[in-house]
Amino acid sequence: MKLSELHIGQQAIISGFEKDEIAIKLMEMGLIPGEKIHIEKFAPFGDPISIFVAGYSLSLRIDEAKNINVNLL
Repeated sequence: MKLSELHIGQQAIISGFEKDEIAIKLMEMGLIPGEKIHIEKFAPFGDPISIFVAGYSLSLRIDEAKNINVNLL
């Protein structure tokens, strides 16, 4: 499942990334495989999304979220 498919309040564990090119950027932002993550809110038009990961809130574009594989909790 992709992070972009989750709904507000859903929790998941990051399992990996689709594209290696973006993986390093995402890991530098704290999105490490094995890290617990949940969706906080969506912008009015659905992009970007606000997530909570590694103890802080982070905004991601939907295009970035589509590259993050997760497993639901």
